[in-house]
Amino acid sequence: MSDLAAALDVVGARWALLIVARLLDGPQRYGDLQRDLGVPTNILATRLRELEGAGVLTRLLLHHNTRAYALTERGLALREVVTALERWGAGGAVGEHDDDDDEEESG
Repeated sequence: MSDLAAALDVVGARWALLIVARLLDGPQRYGDLQRDLGVPTNILATRLRELEGAGVLTRLLLHHNTRAYALTERGLALREVVTALERWGAGGAVGEHDDDDDEEESG
């Protein structure tokens, strides 16, 4: 398996990177993640378990048996990836080229 395929096994599932992106702002409680992202609770629970199992995030025990989720060092290392994808999604990806240039080269 390639390194890219291995990475996608961890963060390629729907909602996984959105959860990571939200946690880049700091620890979040389950209910806050669910409300802010609009992710169905069953999927959120599954993704949190998967990301925790992969060492991307950890559960924090707060007061009165409340839990929050925070990124580990491995999860924080995804900051550049998330930032690059956000730029790309906004249409301002670094290295973007003009399609006209491709036509000139091939024709």
